[in-house]
Amino acid sequence: MLEPRASEAITRLVTSVLSVRPLMEGLAVPVRVVPVARDAAGSPETWPAARWRGLERLLDRVTREAGVTGLSLSRSTAAGDLQVFERVISDRLALADLADAVGTPPDELPAQAGQVIAAAVADGFDVSFHKDTVVSHDGVPLNVYGAGSGDEAVVLVPACGMPAALAETWMRFLARDRRVLAWESRGLFGPAARSGDCAVDVTAQAADLFTVMDHYAVPRAHIVGLCGGAVIALAAAAGQPARISSLSLWHGAYEFGSGSPRTRFQNDLIELMTIAAHSRAAARSVQTAFCQVALRTTPAETAHLVLYPYTNPELFYRYCRLNGSIATTDVEPYLTKVEQPTLVVTSEDDETAHPQGSRQVAEGLPNGRLRVEPHGDHSSLFHADTTLMQVAVDFIAERGHDPRGEPLSIDCPRFV
Repeated sequence: MLEPRASEAITRLVTSVLSVRPLMEGLAVPVRVVPVARDAAGSPETWPAARWRGLERLLDRVTREAGVTGLSLSRSTAAGDLQVFERVISDRLALADLADAVGTPPDELPAQAGQVIAAAVADGFDVSFHKDTVVSHDGVPLNVYGAGSGDEAVVLVPACGMPAALAETWMRFLARDRRVLAWESRGLFGPAARSGDCAVDVTAQAADLFTVMDHYAVPRAHIVGLCGGAVIALAAAAGQPARISSLSLWHGAYEFGSGSPRTRFQNDLIELMTIAAHSRAAARSVQTAFCQVALRTTPAETAHLVLYPYTNPELFYRYCRLNGSIATTDVEPYLTKVEQPTLVVTSEDDETAHPQGSRQVAEGLPNGRLRVEPHGDHSSLFHADTTLMQVAVDFIAERGHDPRGEPLSIDCPRFV
């Protein structure tokens, strides 16, 4: 009989293995991992050989059944011997905690362990949100995700270049009583990440939103844009207003032709992305330095997802072209065309995207509403508590739903 503690540990391992799949897809395999301990009582240095063998067999079994290949357990206990992404993955898996929690040599676990693994795989992001691949308007393949049901649909526009699973908390929350759709940035995921260049302008990226809606036969939806996704949401709403009921834009980084202050982070990011987007050779020359900066500024709980576009020079080059286009697109021409009720959210202390940009967006929109939180930034946005996500749900509910698909005329006062 599998003890509850062991069952929980195996479930956590499956969840962790699935969570590093995007990072693995950008790396050359095999990827070495060492048994990192967060809570384990004993040190791997004192483990008998049988425990190492059992842990290796369990890791092999989980990765095989989860469809994640290339992870290789290293008998070394020195994390300093690993490459940067190997350390990130080792920290995420925390294999020493697993061995301590399972107790029984992993190769002697009862058959019930297989049921635990299968259940955890079935609850994973790709399965829960029915990952699919569609072809966008210009032939670029897109990874798309959909889940939930109901009369209303919400399209979540994730941060540029990030795996959709980074927004999993948001998507699960929104999918409780609505259909939720999302996709991953063009040219960075799947087969397109290994082919030639594709269009990177904001118009092309906004057109991908409608490709997703068409794939799921959704004529009209509410849009939730996170970080750079806020700019794509504005462009989409300006281009095809009849298909969008409302927008909520969270911690967007906006460029204004008439001028707006930027944070130091924004200035540095734009400068580096401009260099890297110039050519693949330029991207190779700055990728390592850029990755080290990202690693220092990224919380450990999201590093395995946020660092995806830095895993190799080609992905980094494509990411800088896409994100650089978003970061330098003047949003002012969109504002007067976006008449949908729009919630614009920022915080007083966001050091990533200057709060003044959100204020200018809200002021420029005919039906803009500004919400300024006392604290928060891009990192906290992706592990937001239910209180913050409920703000988005309440705003969508407040907008109502018109089954005829006609634009709604709703007064949307500003507030701070």
